[in-house]
Amino acid sequence: MIQHKQTLKQSLSAKLDLIVNDALYLPGIDAIENKATLLEQLIESIRRVDYVAAVASRHISANRSDPSSDYFDPIRAAVLKAQTGDIEEASWLVFLATHFGKASRTGWLLTKDVYGALGAGYNWTWPLVSTNPVAMSQWIAGNQAVLRSGGRKFGNHRKYESLDPAKSNSTGEVIESYVNWVMQHGSHAGLFSHALMQSNGDPRLAFGMLYRSMGAVKRFGRTGKFDYLTMIAKVGISTIVADSTYMAEATGPLRGARLLFGGATSANLSAAVLEQKIQELDSVLGVGMQVLEDALCNWQKSPGRFVRFRG
Repeated sequence: MIQHKQTLKQSLSAKLDLIVNDALYLPGIDAIENKATLLEQLIESIRRVDYVAAVASRHISANRSDPSSDYFDPIRAAVLKAQTGDIEEASWLVFLATHFGKASRTGWLLTKDVYGALGAGYNWTWPLVSTNPVAMSQWIAGNQAVLRSGGRKFGNHRKYESLDPAKSNSTGEVIESYVNWVMQHGSHAGLFSHALMQSNGDPRLAFGMLYRSMGAVKRFGRTGKFDYLTMIAKVGISTIVADSTYMAEATGPLRGARLLFGGATSANLSAAVLEQKIQELDSVLGVGMQVLEDALCNWQKSPGRFVRFRG
């Protein structure tokens, strides 16, 4: 493992040097410590992206998909469902994991208790929710006090979400909008197949098409859409591939790109210019948009000293 990491680091370092020699100026890594930290963040991001593939390569216990079990994990559950051909439930679990997020202290507890209906004897599965999303909205509204107690929390990236139906775009409304988005094509399988068909089988164009159409899902901004769609690919539900970092809508990744290409997080470089430079960067690094988006976001928080950030 250590040897593999060292080999990967040396390879990425040599590619960064090649990029600089080919006149794509990277002033943000002129300082040795900045380059070293960026390399560490790239490796950490590659590890996170490869994590789901590693999970899929191992046996997954059925407890992982059972919300009555303490071992419930929506991502592992999605992988398991996808492996058994249940694309609909796998996609739904990815959505729930993305919407609620993983809390730093209590993990997937909120997702677990919503999906498992607080142990009421049934689960909020896709067949149930897709035919009556309003029923799930009403259930969340009626159980919001319990769902907000006992350490149940949204993940850091979703910390501004609300279970309260009195508030605009609450979780119930988000779920209803998601169901409506998917059911325009009858199913998740239909949604993803349609995007690939309309894109003539190009997985990058299909990703872009889905990203834009997902604007119909309430409270899913750049991060939510990007995280959902990239996880759909990682779980093995669809062959889509991120075509962009969608820098124009970014915050952390935008600051990171400005630091890398302009030498400061406030550098006067437009998102369009940065997106083009990132495409050039990846043409040599070959790590993909998700790795670059994640690594740049985390690197700009501490460019001279590696810190492991968890979302």
